[in-house]
Amino acid sequence: MLYRLLRPALFTIDPEQAHELSLKWLEHRRPGPPVANGTCAINVAGITFPNPVGLAAGYDKDARVPDALLGMGFGFVEVGSITPRPQAGNPRPRLFRLAADRAVINRMGFNNGGSEIAAQRLARRAASGILGVNLGANKDSPDWIADYSHMARVMAPFATYLAVNVSSPNTPGLRAMQDAGALGALLDAVLAARGADGPPVFLKVAPDLLPADIDDIARIAMDRQLGALIVSNTTISRPALRSPQADETGGLSGAPLKALALERLRDFRQATGGALPLIGVGGIGNGVDAWQRIKAGASLVQLYSALVYRGPGIARTMADDLERLMQREGFATLAEAVGSEAG
Repeated sequence: MLYRLLRPALFTIDPEQAHELSLKWLEHRRPGPPVANGTCAINVAGITFPNPVGLAAGYDKDARVPDALLGMGFGFVEVGSITPRPQAGNPRPRLFRLAADRAVINRMGFNNGGSEIAAQRLARRAASGILGVNLGANKDSPDWIADYSHMARVMAPFATYLAVNVSSPNTPGLRAMQDAGALGALLDAVLAARGADGPPVFLKVAPDLLPADIDDIARIAMDRQLGALIVSNTTISRPALRSPQADETGGLSGAPLKALALERLRDFRQATGGALPLIGVGGIGNGVDAWQRIKAGASLVQLYSALVYRGPGIARTMADDLERLMQREGFATLAEAVGSEAG
């Protein structure tokens, strides 16, 4: 209720400035404890998630406030993308709030303070809770595979899981790393760098994929025994939009991505035959959206743009909604519901 009252004023502020203000607010709050395992707890990649509602990468790029976010009711939080060296990102303006569409367009370009500062912050972290670290590469690096390997080695001691992000549309050429040959070599290097006893590795894919790409990615991910696929990142496609910023370049997220991200999740569920856990992302704005993604094959869900439009209470509300939906439809555990409508 309070956020609904404050939102009109916040929406008069430049989106990137509003984002920074929210981070500063969280930095000065005493974090609450992470949520305990609830009715919707689920095991994915050997990790017990207390609830399936996570915060996607992109909000806390520099690992500044993961514990404050976990204290807001998220079952897990993913920080980053983090690159080996500090990176300024693309010129401003680069973040656009499409309020009429409940959407966001960004062309941030992996702006972050680099791995050294992020690692120092994470080393000081005393709280528990499930933390994913999203790995990126520097735009001007001569060897992106070396960058991802470095990131896996540096971040493995601090992460519950590592997420390999080769699906951002805002680093030219990066999405080509999803091609079969490049992807296999990249994942082999990351898995070697994180160590035999390191955290599981997840792969974040784009929604703008051809059927052959989906089959190749699914095969490579299963061959490497990855922990999960995160489906999906922002889209470069443009469905019908009403906002005046609709023609801005960058990745589109929020409500207009919902249909495409759901379709892509179903594609990966079919391609993997349910043998690899999936994390549903894109256009999830409420518990019903999350429940649809779970029944389509997602073991976990993530959100980001919905946080902008619905505020910090969304994680607890969505987790509560999922518990009610699960009980109403007669599932004893969330795992039973995963893929129940996948066919």
